[in-house]
Amino acid sequence: MTMFTHSAITSLNNLEMMVYHYVVKNRDKVMYMTIRELANAADVSTTTVLRFCRKLNCEGYSEFRIRFKLYLEQNALPQPNFGASEVISFFKSVNNDDFDSLLNKAVDIILSSERVIFVGAGTSGALAKYGARFFSNIGKFSNHIDDPYFPVTNDMAKNALAIVLSVSGETEEILRFAGQFSLHHCKVLSITSHEQSRLAKLADFNLSWHIPPTRIPGGYDITTQIPVIYILESLGRKLAKKMA
Repeated sequence: MTMFTHSAITSLNNLEMMVYHYVVKNRDKVMYMTIRELANAADVSTTTVLRFCRKLNCEGYSEFRIRFKLYLEQNALPQPNFGASEVISFFKSVNNDDFDSLLNKAVDIILSSERVIFVGAGTSGALAKYGARFFSNIGKFSNHIDDPYFPVTNDMAKNALAIVLSVSGETEEILRFAGQFSLHHCKVLSITSHEQSRLAKLADFNLSWHIPPTRIPGGYDITTQIPVIYILESLGRKLAKKMA
């Protein structure tokens, strides 16, 4: 039984995503909560919770709790402290034809470009470097930029595709950088945590992975990057098959 498909999750707006994130992190509590308790815990209204339920094909909150209980029983997911349940939920949400179709569309965009420029800052910058090396191993000419102030020129952007990595999709420097690529008529493919972010809306195509950011005191981001690596490697392997 699958409740949290990728297509269902992508239909959620920002407030509904807050409910989803709370449910995923607190699955052992949610089936015993009233709609009011869940709304208060997720810091949303009961109306938002009801919309969330309907987008998961439940007529109301009562049906959601019943189906959610069955979902937990059938999947028997572990509840470790380090958040593996979120990663497991991600893999379950993308293990379907809908997400596979999105990956295939992204690969077609990559194939139509002469070269790929991976862009990111911080941890995403490290993954940009990894993505460029992975694609280069396949035979697709790629490089990476981890400095968001690197100048974008016409020669750089010509016939290229910028794959921009960002957890939040809201980092001003990355948005400015993506905007410069667009101004130079370079296609932008973004990989973000949610398609409602500004980066996702600016991009020509977006792949999202729906895991909430995790920050520790000091503002340091320790959000898991496992979904990003999975998406990059999935794109690379599909690309390799088409280039063979």
